[in-house]
Amino acid sequence: MFTYTHNAAKHYAMINLESNALVADPHKLISMLFEGAVISLNQAEFDIENGKLTEKCTSISKAIDIILLGLDASLKYESGNKLGENLHMLYQYMAHQLTLANLQSDTKRIQEVRHLINELKGAWNTIDPSVNLTTIKRKPAANEAGAQNFARAV
Repeated sequence: MFTYTHNAAKHYAMINLESNALVADPHKLISMLFEGAVISLNQAEFDIENGKLTEKCTSISKAIDIILLGLDASLKYESGNKLGENLHMLYQYMAHQLTLANLQSDTKRIQEVRHLINELKGAWNTIDPSVNLTTIKRKPAANEAGAQNFARAV
C-alpha cells in the first residue's frame, strides 16, 4: 500500500513539474532549475549520510545535469559577455566539485555547491521577470568615465 501511494505521489509531482515547465516563462524556468538543483543536492547529502551509494550517484548526476544541461546551456555566449563567461566557468567548477563529491562521498563539496546555487538563485529572483534582459543597454557607472580616462593617462 505504501509503495503505491508513494509512487502515485511521485508521479503526480512529476506531472505537476512538467505542467509548470510547459507554461513557465524563461525567468521562471531558470528559477525552477535552481530549485531542482538544490533539491537534488539536498537528496545527495541525505543519501551520503544514510549510506545510500546508488541513490547518491543518481542525485549528484541529476544536479550536474541541471547545472550543465539546464543552467549552463541557457547562457548566451556573445563577444564581451563577461557575465556569461564567468557563469560558465562557475557552472563548470560546480560540476567538477560534484564529481569529486560523488567519488569521495564528500558532503562539504555538496554544501559548497548548494551555497553557490542558492546565492545565484537569490540574485536571479531579485530580477523583475517582466524586464527583457536582452534589450537592456548597459549604462556606465558615474565614476566609470573618470576611471577610463585615468587608465588612458597612465
